[in-house]
Amino acid sequence: QVQLVESGGGLVQPGGSLRLSCAASRIIFTHYTMGWYRQAPGKQRELVAGITSGGSTNYANSVKGRFTISRDNAKNTVYLQMNSLKPEDTAVYSCNGNNDYSHVDYWGQGTQVTVSS
Repeated sequence: QVQLVESGGGLVQPGGSLRLSCAASRIIFTHYTMGWYRQAPGKQRELVAGITSGGSTNYANSVKGRFTISRDNAKNTVYLQMNSLKPEDTAVYSCNGNNDYSHVDYWGQGTQVTVSS
């Protein structure tokens, strides 16, 4: 079945950096818009960043200038480079793939990011 597997989460100090990866399998990766979402305790899930199959990107206002989403179609992988991390970035980060034609959604299992001193 389709799998989206995230990696790269962990504990980091404020001001630090992390890079999340999401490896997709059993999909035609180039047909998918990919996104990173996050959910903090007691809060709703929110879109952090998205990248279309054509490479266009969009970001939540709270992460603009600090986070960068990218994709490597040869590796079926989407990345989220997170710099200048803040405690309020603490959340479970999940990868999403949305088919450009059928709009079927797939989700990864999530990876915890904790920003704390």
